[in-house]
Amino acid sequence: MSEKITLPPVSYTGWGSLSHLLEEIKRFNAQKILVVTDPFLLDLGLTNKVVAPLEEAGYLTEIYTEVVPEPPLAIGEKLVTYTRVNGFDMVIGVGGGSALDLAKLAGVLASHEGNVADYLNLTGTKQVTKKGLPTILIPTTSGTGSEVTNISVLSLETTKDVVTHDYLLADVAIVDPALTISLPPKVTAATGVDALTHAVEAYISKNASPVSDALALQAIRLISNSIRTAVSNGEDKQGRTDMSYGSYLAGLAFFNAGVAGVHALAYPIGGQFHIAHGDSNAVLLPYVMGYIRQSCEKRMKDIYEAMGFSSTNLSQEEASYKCVAELKRLVEDVNIPSTLKGFNITEDALDSLTSDAIEQKRILARSPMPLLKEDIYAIYKAAYNGIIAEK
Repeated sequence: MSEKITLPPVSYTGWGSLSHLLEEIKRFNAQKILVVTDPFLLDLGLTNKVVAPLEEAGYLTEIYTEVVPEPPLAIGEKLVTYTRVNGFDMVIGVGGGSALDLAKLAGVLASHEGNVADYLNLTGTKQVTKKGLPTILIPTTSGTGSEVTNISVLSLETTKDVVTHDYLLADVAIVDPALTISLPPKVTAATGVDALTHAVEAYISKNASPVSDALALQAIRLISNSIRTAVSNGEDKQGRTDMSYGSYLAGLAFFNAGVAGVHALAYPIGGQFHIAHGDSNAVLLPYVMGYIRQSCEKRMKDIYEAMGFSSTNLSQEEASYKCVAELKRLVEDVNIPSTLKGFNITEDALDSLTSDAIEQKRILARSPMPLLKEDIYAIYKAAYNGIIAEK
């Protein structure tokens, strides 16, 4: 059976790769550039590392900072309108997943008619038909993989939806771990486990292929062996470099194989309780994997080994149990709450979370074990109580 593998046109990775920015801008003959970032990065001076060389080279740049974590639809609508009316000829996204997702959205939908809501996956009625403006994405976290995917995620009233099309792929991704040095431990942990979740879910996905498997396993190796160091000592160059490469590879893996149950259940947590996406994934990861364990024992044994553990003399079943335990331990080691209670989510919210999660059919379809409404509720209940449950 043939497999379609999609990769971004150009990527620069590794320490100091931001130095390639100007040569790429020249390639597109851009003059008026919109830089989408968040106010925190502007205050830190990180945005200036991107903007200063552009202004010195004579480019007209405008910095747009109306970016918030888990951006609601209204934020996306406002940015797209701003991009349309101001005549930009390039968009650069600088920041975490929110800034990058919004930059992609602005670059493509600026050349389309209608509202952003018209293009949403679950409820939209319009299709993306044009490439839009050239887009360069520069992540300052190691987690979302947004720089190499064709998805823009937006928060709705109680859940999330996406705009997705290959035209949302960045023309250039610049993944420079030097830009992640100042990332606080809490954000390093949340985005890092997000990247790990991308790799794990890509590896167990029903759409996995030998190519996505190779990307996912190497991402798991890099992230599992560096995330604790990156959280505890953010200035560790090797730790930051490994996390950066791990996140990039995980992004490529899940872009081609997709994510599944963890993300489907995480979206409503972010939508209803405004908890960061990485934290939502982290708290659910061991409970979803524990519940579906029987459907992917061999692959979970592979994940366990990629995390750096020996499975010699272990059966697939034994290794899969140990894999779940180690995923839970990793989340705890980077100081992310390991239960829904730890995020002040009450038991009476589990019904509404379940009702929203079951609507994420596009994502749930990739799970190696079909997850029905009662299964989803059981996983939420397990995550609430902090006890791994099986189907």
